[in-house]
Amino acid sequence: MSSPNSSEKQPATKTSASSALKPQKPIQASAIYTFVPNQIGFLRVVLMLASLFTMQHHPKFTMCCLYSTSCLLDAFDGYAARKYGQSTKFGAVLDMVTDRCSTCSLIVYLGVIYPQWFIAWQLLISLDLASHYIHMYAQISSGSNSHKTLKKDTNVLLRLYYENRTVLFLVCALNELFYMAVYLDYYDFVKLPFIGISFPRLLVYVSTPVWAFKQFMNVIQLMNACNMLAEMDAKNYNEINKLN
Repeated sequence: MSSPNSSEKQPATKTSASSALKPQKPIQASAIYTFVPNQIGFLRVVLMLASLFTMQHHPKFTMCCLYSTSCLLDAFDGYAARKYGQSTKFGAVLDMVTDRCSTCSLIVYLGVIYPQWFIAWQLLISLDLASHYIHMYAQISSGSNSHKTLKKDTNVLLRLYYENRTVLFLVCALNELFYMAVYLDYYDFVKLPFIGISFPRLLVYVSTPVWAFKQFMNVIQLMNACNMLAEMDAKNYNEINKLN
């Protein structure tokens, strides 16, 4: 029997969160839907869909409870995927599709309440969808495991945007805040003392520079993805036609 002061190491009894959730036998495809990050993703979808029904008549409830919560949960699904070792291709696609559907749905409503800017709203939706779709397709075609994993020779701003989680979170959050603030600014809010503008209008001013940067990044992302596909096509063409 070892004494209380024995130097023999006792077996560890604590297990990590990821190992505690790891199955003991092969899983079926349906089990992917039960992964924690994907459950968070499904909740995001429910909240986003609910916001569509309240957007017209309940602006405060929509932005403060439904739409904003759906956006904030975007920061937690990736964390859960890393913590529990449950990163999946389905989850990555679900995350991006939910982001695109949320933003575009809100912009569509902005086109209803600000019809004088309908061309701008159409261009923003087109740029958002095109840049992200072509980017993901190019990354998958190149053999990358994630649309956030970029080559070392990729544009430095694009790498900073995708590889620095803090930058990615802040840019995406303030981009959404811009659209939310523009939406809320349509409704009557009391003007703040001393500055003479409403709180939503103040948020519009604060978030506009980052929103503009996000659109700039969408253009860079679109151009980079097109160049990637063109390079792969050129390589494939040369191999088929045996051109050196």
